[in-house]
Amino acid sequence: MNAHGAAGQDLSSYAPIGDGRTVALIGLRGQVDWLPIPNLGSLPVFARLLDDDTGGCIELEPVGEYTVRRRYVAGTNVLRTTFTTPQGRATVTDALVTGVAGRLPWAELARRIDGVSGTVEFTWRVLPGTSLGTASPWLDVGREGPVIRSGKTSIAVVGSDHGPRAPSREHQPQVSGRFTTATGSRHVIVVAATHDEPLHFPDPAIVDEGIDRTISAWRVWSREFSFDGRWSAHVQRSALTLKQLIYAPTGAIAAAATTSLPENPRGGKNWDYRFAWVRDLAYTAHALVRFGLREETHAAISWLLRTIRLHGPELHIFYSLDGELPDDVREYDVEGWRGIGPVVTGNPAQGQLQLGVFGDLFAICRTYVDAGNVLDVATGRMLADVADRTCDLWRNRDAGMWELEDLQHYTSSKMGCWQALGDAIHLAEVGQIDGSPDRWRAEQDRIREWISENCWSDARESYVMHPGTDDLDTSVLLHAPSGFDRGERMLKTIDALTAELGSGNQLYRYTGVHREEFAFVACGFWRATALACVGRGDEAVAAMDDLVTQGNDVSVFAEMIDPDTGDAWGNVPQALSHLALITAALTIDELTRPKR
Repeated sequence: MNAHGAAGQDLSSYAPIGDGRTVALIGLRGQVDWLPIPNLGSLPVFARLLDDDTGGCIELEPVGEYTVRRRYVAGTNVLRTTFTTPQGRATVTDALVTGVAGRLPWAELARRIDGVSGTVEFTWRVLPGTSLGTASPWLDVGREGPVIRSGKTSIAVVGSDHGPRAPSREHQPQVSGRFTTATGSRHVIVVAATHDEPLHFPDPAIVDEGIDRTISAWRVWSREFSFDGRWSAHVQRSALTLKQLIYAPTGAIAAAATTSLPENPRGGKNWDYRFAWVRDLAYTAHALVRFGLREETHAAISWLLRTIRLHGPELHIFYSLDGELPDDVREYDVEGWRGIGPVVTGNPAQGQLQLGVFGDLFAICRTYVDAGNVLDVATGRMLADVADRTCDLWRNRDAGMWELEDLQHYTSSKMGCWQALGDAIHLAEVGQIDGSPDRWRAEQDRIREWISENCWSDARESYVMHPGTDDLDTSVLLHAPSGFDRGERMLKTIDALTAELGSGNQLYRYTGVHREEFAFVACGFWRATALACVGRGDEAVAAMDDLVTQGNDVSVFAEMIDPDTGDAWGNVPQALSHLALITAALTIDELTRPKR
């Protein structure tokens, strides 16, 4: 393997590392092609993933030919890459370093290079980008060393035995160097950054210790994690990946770490997923409770409920990571991954009516209460109001789970309203909310009857996407575990979806979408979950055995996968993909484990 252009790298070649505030994507050549600063939702100072010309990157690579093997340090989100050349072998340990008492107040990417055998010559450089064309980087050289500036972001590059060259201002300003490892040698490169505040120059020796401290901190977190069922290694890796998407300052959970990675090879479907979806938080809360992770559960749910009340009375489908309503979509004049545009910030789904979000909200609160917690008075009042609004609104057309422009009476949306009212009744029965449970119960019965009469097709032997169509939609599979249907109709629906939308154990989202995009990773896991719910446990286990192996070399999933090639598409890492894996593993293990 040797160096070549960065644009268009296979998305499965990237491994994420995070610190609770931002996420870096590291490629197989040791390059960091994505790193927003200061926060995950910020414009990326290092964005060669989307902009090969002026995006910026952090490189660290052996000279000449080499092979690569990498893995996460066990129980952590610290990445260890082993480079082997004809002359020797060396390991690179990459961490976004955490502090003594949690995350650092600045971003600190630490790269520790240990010589294992022979010698390996490395080159490195830090090349700042233009933040998607919104800033022009420059270089200051002061008493402490070179400082890279890009807009309001300041970046220091320090190290030990890292062989820095004189900083270059030609073409694009950059800092670079070269060194050679030997058996037992250690070299450290540190990239520290702040945004609109003073810049801290870290001591490389302290950072070296910080890498070990970061490893220890991740392992302490992993020891709190409890799941010993099937696929436990894949479940733990998915949980660690999700942990990187939890924005520590607020507790919000990002749907993905990136923006504008396309779902369609012809372009157009390029969205920003660095927001907190109510849907994703519902699934995350369920998993966190099952894992016994109390702090993340409380922080995420408390943040969401405060944010909903702040921006009420309407319930929005997603919010920014700092609890605001996102602004309009903005496009940037850069080429995009593999030249597929547009590159955007923001997401046009903001403001849509998605009725399924009512079910997601109540599922979060029921999960929290059933775990032994108590809702506050304001939340109880809000939920009673939301239940009443569900009664009033369920007959409306909406955009559906897939955020479509074609407003319809989507089947899965109605099922979500049925779920919302069921959970509202439960919360009322256990004394957590006041309101009108008799009304909710009557309206829930009407919803079930309406779905039965309007959303089932005898000809297709399946629930259809919405009344008046024969199209199918995999999102109805979510309502096997919700309890709406675990009987014959759901069983036949699984078979119809598999026949029409399946490719191996993967599924496309809905009828016809295979012509413009790839299989949606989460849908394959939803199918496996639904199989277990309808009593076809052996098929569910076989599907899971296959699906968990379809991530990349470090078990990370993007949004979509090409069933023919295994290539990843869409934003990465994608929370919904990992949440679907976790939910499937928990549900299948529970339903198929031999009774003691």
